[in-house]
Amino acid sequence: MTYRKVNYEDVDQVSSAMHFLSDPLETEQVGVTVARCDPGWNSRPHDHADNDHEEVYVLIEGEATVVIDDEPIEMETGDAVWISPESTRQIKNGNQESAFVLVSAPSIGDENGDDGEWLLTGFAG
Repeated sequence: MTYRKVNYEDVDQVSSAMHFLSDPLETEQVGVTVARCDPGWNSRPHDHADNDHEEVYVLIEGEATVVIDDEPIEMETGDAVWISPESTRQIKNGNQESAFVLVSAPSIGDENGDDGEWLLTGFAG
């Protein structure tokens, strides 16, 4: 099969906000999560130093704060923030519901010193 499709609402919600899509989509190199955050919801502070995953948080609805290494980053609809694997991160939602798409992936460099540049030739996007 050349594609897999899932609706995030059909995926069990974890931690009262997170819909982890990587398992039902059977991804191998990228993690995708939809976070529908109720008013006042906070994620737990964490990092990805152990698995070397960088992350991008894209706020697709509402307003929220992402705290990165104790620095509050105010987010509004359409904002995206990149987070290094070593940085501690936490979502702190305000008084209204918000929604994020969270994307994570391992480092693309390899042990031979190749910088792992993404191949963009022919990229239709």
